[in-house]
Amino acid sequence: MTEAIKTTSPTEAELHAAFWEQIESFPDGHKIKKCLQCGTCTGTCPVSQFMDITPRQTIAMFRAGRLEDILRSKTIWICASCYACTVRCPAGIKVTDTMYALKRIAMHRKIYPANFPVHSLSSTFMNNVYKYGRNYELGLGVKYFMRSHIVKLFTTAGYGIAMIRRGRMGLLPKRIKRVSQIQAIIKKANEFGEQ
Repeated sequence: MTEAIKTTSPTEAELHAAFWEQIESFPDGHKIKKCLQCGTCTGTCPVSQFMDITPRQTIAMFRAGRLEDILRSKTIWICASCYACTVRCPAGIKVTDTMYALKRIAMHRKIYPANFPVHSLSSTFMNNVYKYGRNYELGLGVKYFMRSHIVKLFTTAGYGIAMIRRGRMGLLPKRIKRVSQIQAIIKKANEFGEQ
């Protein structure tokens, strides 16, 4: 099923196996092997200029057996999930779904880019949705800045206070009715992700 890839360590081999397992979880995932390296994905991507590895380079690095380098990059966390790359890919590669597969592997293996704690933003968001059935913006912001740039927590506090005063953000979290139904959906989705 997997391509013959030279790996540098058992860890890299394990990462490749995990990657192919994720790729097989979505339709036409196998098409990643047919990448033309045309650069359409990168040219279409509205945020590629902020990525340290472009979508095209991501596929090339995977083929070169450098999956751990991809997981340590900021690219998979910067992806805007707009699906422009997927729509325009002449080989029919689901680039956005591939980025999500890489994110799932990074989160499962706890391999993150240095000095870029956006993964903590993602996990805090999901925890808020699970606990309250919706996001709790103030809690999300505070937890993110505590983990990343504590100074910014204080320098941006004025914006938060202004939003609270104008009723645009709640001071305390509010739980939706029937939050247990949201929790059941999330649990089921997690079960599918583990299969």
